[in-house]
Amino acid sequence: MAEEGNDKQGAPKGLPRPDPPGYFEGESMTRRTAFTISVQAIGGLAGAAIVLPAIGFAAAPLFEEEKAPWQAVGATTDFTPDTYRPVVITAVENIGETGKTTAFVRQGNPDPALTQDGKYPAETSDEYIAISTRCAHLGCPVNFVQAAGNFICPCHGGVYGFLGERIGGPPVRPLDRFQTRVTNGQVEIGPRYSVTNSLDPVRARDPGEFTGGVWEYLYPPRPSVPPPP
Repeated sequence: MAEEGNDKQGAPKGLPRPDPPGYFEGESMTRRTAFTISVQAIGGLAGAAIVLPAIGFAAAPLFEEEKAPWQAVGATTDFTPDTYRPVVITAVENIGETGKTTAFVRQGNPDPALTQDGKYPAETSDEYIAISTRCAHLGCPVNFVQAAGNFICPCHGGVYGFLGERIGGPPVRPLDRFQTRVTNGQVEIGPRYSVTNSLDPVRARDPGEFTGGVWEYLYPPRPSVPPPP
């Protein structure tokens, strides 16, 4: 305990404190300060060496471009406008059967009744529609039921109409689609994309994510997702 009338360093109160040993006039940093800064710098570098790779490992998949090669699924004459035909495509390459999935394909139907008074985009007979079987709720596989003309998810009761639009159950948006094109008389399927409730194309989203309106900002697409057709 400092004596009465002295400060903690033992200097009389009111008088300037003596300079520390080794101090010279004009010195801006003491040895203790230099060691403190050095230790903090080393600690910061060590922390960065641990944290930055972990962040890179977690964030890298967001920026890896999704490869979706075009795949021929049949001749144009194999598909009709009044029903869907299931085809097997490769969704993820180099992992065997696990990387395969099913898509439902049909010829475009120019019937005005399908547009429901302009609510959905009109179709033409020279286009081909490819619907994803991944439910927009939790990703369970859906199936097209010919008798009902609907897509039905057996897991949680999601129901989609003939166009893939949501008509019942817990799904938050219509079924996703695949880009299509015709090459040398063969229908080809390309990258997947999502649609809004009006079937307007947007970048692909994951199951459970809304599309359209303000949801485009609340559920932004990954930078690696290819643009819609």
